[in-house]
Amino acid sequence: MTATLPTRTRRSGADKPPPDWDLVYKRNYIERLKRDRPPLNVRDELPELIARGYEDIPEEDIVRLYWWALAHDKPKIGTFMVRVKVAGGLVSAEQARALGRIAREYGRDEAELTTRQGIQLHWVELAKLPSVLADIEAAGLTTNGGEGDTVRNITGCPVTGLTHDEPFDVTPVIREVAEHFYGNLEFSNLPRKHKYTISACSAQCNAPEISDVALIAVEQGGRDGFALRVGGGMTNTPRISRDIGVFIPREDTVEVLAAVTNAWQRDLRYRISRAKARIKFMMDDYGPEGMRAKIEEALGRPLEDGTAPEPKLDADHLGVHAQRQDGLVYIGVPVPSGRITGSKLETLAALAESYGGDVRLTRQQNFILGNVPVERVDDVKATLREIGFDLDRGRAFGRSLACTSHTFCNYSVAETKGKLDEMLDELTEHFGSEQIGDLAIHMDGCPHACAQHWVGEIGLQGTTTRIDGSDERVEAYDLTVGGGLGTRTAIGRRLMRRVPTGEINAVIDRLVGAWLQERNSTGNPAFTIGDFCNAHTDEELVAIANDSEVAAAVPDTSVAVRLPGPLLPLVNGEDRLDVQAATVGEALAAVAARFPEFGATVLPGGKVAESFLIAIGDDDIRGLDGLQTPVQPGVDIIIVMAMSGG
Repeated sequence: MTATLPTRTRRSGADKPPPDWDLVYKRNYIERLKRDRPPLNVRDELPELIARGYEDIPEEDIVRLYWWALAHDKPKIGTFMVRVKVAGGLVSAEQARALGRIAREYGRDEAELTTRQGIQLHWVELAKLPSVLADIEAAGLTTNGGEGDTVRNITGCPVTGLTHDEPFDVTPVIREVAEHFYGNLEFSNLPRKHKYTISACSAQCNAPEISDVALIAVEQGGRDGFALRVGGGMTNTPRISRDIGVFIPREDTVEVLAAVTNAWQRDLRYRISRAKARIKFMMDDYGPEGMRAKIEEALGRPLEDGTAPEPKLDADHLGVHAQRQDGLVYIGVPVPSGRITGSKLETLAALAESYGGDVRLTRQQNFILGNVPVERVDDVKATLREIGFDLDRGRAFGRSLACTSHTFCNYSVAETKGKLDEMLDELTEHFGSEQIGDLAIHMDGCPHACAQHWVGEIGLQGTTTRIDGSDERVEAYDLTVGGGLGTRTAIGRRLMRRVPTGEINAVIDRLVGAWLQERNSTGNPAFTIGDFCNAHTDEELVAIANDSEVAAAVPDTSVAVRLPGPLLPLVNGEDRLDVQAATVGEALAAVAARFPEFGATVLPGGKVAESFLIAIGDDDIRGLDGLQTPVQPGVDIIIVMAMSGG
């Protein structure tokens, strides 16, 4: 885990006097941009931008396009990613067909399933954006708020309404919440992105632990309703959400969600710095009791007491499962790295339509065919196999995640999807698909953690490193172990840094081999690789990974300056620079001395340019001592684009 300053005594954000809007606008240029040029209006400006041409579109308009979930692909040659929101991941056969056609006609027949149960297209030309948005809306879907400072796609259990053990079907609630918040101007200028999840799943497969706001279905006093957890999140400062201790009657859902979001968005403390603009930092400052008081204040009345239940089991919904509806099953299908095509979506639409079923997208980047008649299972599986989705390929492919990757994402510095497939293929060949079936590898290309590497049993974050004895740089990965969700919720711990791409497969192979050997010796099939990692010291695990003797740790006296992908051209491609420094200013100056173009861009005149934020862990240095903030060996100094992470 990232080291933090050991001696500094900080005031809680809740103890500090609240800022006013003048200070917010002075300190945060994205807030000025949202005030002066509301991002949702950019939709109407598309004809003008298209006429102007891609290369002449100002960067601030590129930022505003995020609110319609439009982001330029990498390399920046004029094609865009388009992210479609699918509330709860549920699409009809007709919608699946429409998405397939749109991907095929506008996106070179490529698409990817996201970790928020949406779907992303790439390769969409600037001139085609109005047509694509219109076609998506004609299918009853939207991109509004798929990125930007909005309520993002609402997630849930993909098999809600189909299982035997849920308190009630939350599908109507998800639809009601989506109808209220999607595109609602009142919730389209939030401090930053805001993620709801709503589910009645007994396994809590929808990851309420890492969501900003999570509603967990419960029954209390004979009434349907929800418990509330707030404050989860990933990126550089992972947090597990916390129980607020309330019961929300089902009919009050929208009203209370609005109060939660208003309590946060109206507190200007969380608009000063985008590095600390997520609701998890409000939870840090106030704690569950204080947070509840702020929500009740925004609501104008107290909430009933309640308790969020713990998950009863773990479930990924892969394979064939009986529904609560007689004679029907659902089929969970692993999609390696979430990659699919428009043509395959059209085939799935026709298949689902043939028996009156639907298609459900999962946060694990898979899909589920719902409402399949039992007598159709064999021919459905055969059709799936014909289009490349073999249910027998291995559950690890369905439990592992990969972010968009550096193929398209401007922040990613390493391959993820292709690398994950390669790694799983090798593990499968070495150990067999059944042996590694419960393995979950989460692979990210940058710290934004779209693939949630912090909660993977094995988490990999892309970086770069230098080959010993040369100036050649190669892709590499930081390795985290021991993360998990559900009954094994935990933030993983950083085990190794900068493992070159040519070595990482062997490192993982040795760790997995040692885990399986220990599991087989104990005879406990429930012994996970997370259990294995928690049973060994870091030194022991590193020795296993490197196939070496256990060695004492060598103290590291450097601090690391971590850079986002768009800045890499300024620093010879190095996303992490280790320097000797006593303050943040000294560390940045050391980088600037080595790379003058970096200095001119990030540190002009010795001051941090306003389009960048500098943070230590979750602390914006403007709330510390600025460039004079002292740093200790092992600290990560993180440079953040003022508008980053979607």
